[in-house]
Formats: sequence, structure tokens, C-alpha cells
Amino acid sequence: MARRVEFVDTSVLCNLLKIPGKCQDHAKVVEEYQAKREARDCDLLLPVTAIIETGNHIAQLADGRQRRTCAELFAAMLRAVVKGDAPWALNEVEWGAAHLQALIQGGRTGSTLVEHASNGLGCGDLNILIERDRYLDRTSGVEATIWTLDELLSCYA
Repeated sequence: MARRVEFVDTSVLCNLLKIPGKCQDHAKVVEEYQAKREARDCDLLLPVTAIIETGNHIAQLADGRQRRTCAELFAAMLRAVVKGDAPWALNEVEWGAAHLQALIQGGRTGSTLVEHASNGLGCGDLNILIERDRYLDRTSGVEATIWTLDELLSCYA
């Protein structure tokens, strides 16, 4: 059986961290997260896009106390990823010409960045797909999906 990994989308991170205004599915996501931790049958990887977008959502919170609390939880999560604390695993991304070329071409989706943008799939979501594709290219015996609450992204997950 192939090892499973899931790339975690911003929508899930915002719910896990309970970011005000971005956590409408908090209970459901926490329940799924706990089930993943207990099952120990997959690793969770944080794409660069999800880290940046989540950090931006936190920084944009109007209430300074909420901003600080969420930032501390986020930093703790990132430390767990760096340490490889289950179920987290680190995804090392090489950001260079090959990555940008894959992004422009739309990776394995069958549509280009321009076509995706025209249809409403943002560059951040497309980048998560590219990170997954490139991860699959450099690993073997792995099944990689995307854990997301976003309907359009889930079509490619």
C-alpha cells in the first residue's frame, strides 16, 4: 500500500487555527484532524501558498489580541512541521524556473495559469497543485491528495 500524504490548503489551516471570520467549519476540521492524527495513516504537508496566505489572514485581523493568539498558534504549528511531529511532515520546495514554468503551464491540470485564472482558480490554489505534482515527481510509492474545503480546488485534489 502506498504511503499517503495530504497537502493542507489555507481553508483548512484557517479552521484549525480558528482564525476569526475564516473558521466556519472549525468543529468539522478539528474532528478530521484528530482522526488523521489517531489513524497515523498519512502525513500532512504545508504548501508555501497556504503558509503565506494563512499568515496574511492572521496579520489582517483587526483585534490585536486575536492576531497575537493566532500568530502564536501558527508559529507552534510551523515548529511542529519543522520537527516532523506527527502527522506533520516538511515539504521542501525548490522555487526556481522549473517551478514557475510548471505554474504557467498549469501542471497536470490540462489548463494553463491564464485559463485557470479566467475560470476563477487562483494562482495560490494552482501553486498547491504544482507543489503536489512536483512532490510526486521526486518521490515514489506515495499517494498525494489535497485537504481543502474549497470546491474548485477540490475538483483537482
